[in-house]
Parts: sequence; C-alpha cells; structure tokens
Amino acid sequence: MRSAVVRRSVAVVGALVLAGGCTAQAVEGTGSPSSGASAGTTSPSPSDGEGTDGKASATPAPTSTSTPTATPAEVLLAPGDKGGQVRELQARLRQVAWLFDGPTGTYGDSTTVAVKGFQGKRGLPRTGRTDTVTWQRLLGMTHEPTKWELYASGGQPAAQPDPRCMTGRVLCISKNSRTLVWMVDGKRLMTVDVRFGSQYTPTREGVFQVNFKSRHHVSTIYHTPMPYAMFFSGGQAVHYSSDFAARGYTGASHGCVNVRDEGKIASLFAQVRNGDKVVVYW
Repeated sequence: MRSAVVRRSVAVVGALVLAGGCTAQAVEGTGSPSSGASAGTTSPSPSDGEGTDGKASATPAPTSTSTPTATPAEVLLAPGDKGGQVRELQARLRQVAWLFDGPTGTYGDSTTVAVKGFQGKRGLPRTGRTDTVTWQRLLGMTHEPTKWELYASGGQPAAQPDPRCMTGRVLCISKNSRTLVWMVDGKRLMTVDVRFGSQYTPTREGVFQVNFKSRHHVSTIYHTPMPYAMFFSGGQAVHYSSDFAARGYTGASHGCVNVRDEGKIASLFAQVRNGDKVVVYW
C-alpha cells in the first residue's frame, strides 16, 4: 500500500519536471527577457544595433567639420606695375642674386621670374606676385637700396640745370644726378645717363666748349674705342662706352664723360657742333 503511494508521488514530481522543461524551452523561443539568459543565451542590447522593441535604432549622423580656409596674403605688387616701389623690389632682388637686370621701375617678365624663384626657394606659393609674406621675407634678407642701387641701369631724374646752362646750346652735365642734358636756350631736348672718372682720374668741372669731334675715335693713351667722341677739355670727351653699357656704375672712366645709350649719343653727336658749350657741375 505504502509503495503504491510512493510510486504515485514520484510520477507526479516527474510530470512537473517535464512540464517545467517545456516551459523553459518555450520561453527561450519567444525571445522575451527571462531567467533563461543564465543558461547561456544573451538578449540583444541597444549597443548591438537593436532597440528594446526589436527595431533598428537611429544612429546620429557624424557631424562634418570643415577646415578653415587660409586668407591669401595681400598682393602689394604684380606684373605690369610701375614706379618707385617696383624699382626698390628689383634692387632688393639684385642684392640676393635673383635678378640680374638693373632696376627699371617696370614689373616685367624678368622680375616675375625672379620673384617666383625667390618664393619657391623659401617654400612660398610661386605666384610671381609680390605679396606681404614675400615682401617681409625679402626685407629681412636685404638692406635699404642706395640711390645708385635703385638706378644702377639709369633712369634717375636729372638735376636742376646749372644757371650757366640756361642760354645757348649746352651739354649740361651734372655729377650729382649723373646725367647729361642737351639744352638749347633753356629748353631740355634730351637726357642721358653718364659716368665719370674715378678719384684718381677725375672728370674736370667748369665751363668748356666742344673743340673736336671724332666718330670712330680710339684713345691714343689707353688704346680703347671712344665712339662718338666730343672733346671739351684736353683728352677728356663725351663718348659712348660699351663698358658702361655692360657694367653700369660698378666701373669708372679715365676722366671722360661716358654715355651708355648708343642710340642717344649717336643722335646727340649729329646735333652738337664745335663751339657748343659744355658745363660740368655738382
């Protein structure tokens, strides 16, 4: 009797255990959160890309950050410009051996090429235009040009004529401005750059007159050509100098007044007559 009761109790407990296992299986299959997670299953989390309602969560779009654009440096001088500032730029470029032509005051092709070279050497944009950054770098590497660095290739303004030049036909020659002005009755007809003798062979100053002209003259002392020579004081003459044309004011004459513009002195030679006045002054 007792054993029959025991057998019935064991059967009831086994039925409950089996029922519990089916329930657990069913719970795991529904996907709902339950204690079944402890049996080796994990429920998805928002970090896995799923929300609690089983739908994909909205991920905020990444915010784009734009890089600030650098403001271009202000352009101070550019091709085609003319004037004193261009002349100073050219003189400074000559100091650092990026420009070999003498300053002209005109921002042309050779100046543009020189500026590009200077910029490229220093890692700056090779624009060929002189902006504030380029100019400051150049200022830091050069000194303020002297008057004759600015006018190494001529173009300097002529000095005020000496009072002795105001009457008649005169070759009015200023040592201060290094210019010769051809004047007739106080009117300026032509201006040319000139070069004088050194301290050891100075050009004489005073009032003279043209006493001899020689188109193809050769110096009897130095055996050098003196084309378009117009003698005014002993062996000193106004004449064309190829050395002056090539080297500018880095050289000097032996006392003569050198002219480097062959075209102008050819015209001057044709106009000047023996007996015309020559005034050399400071």
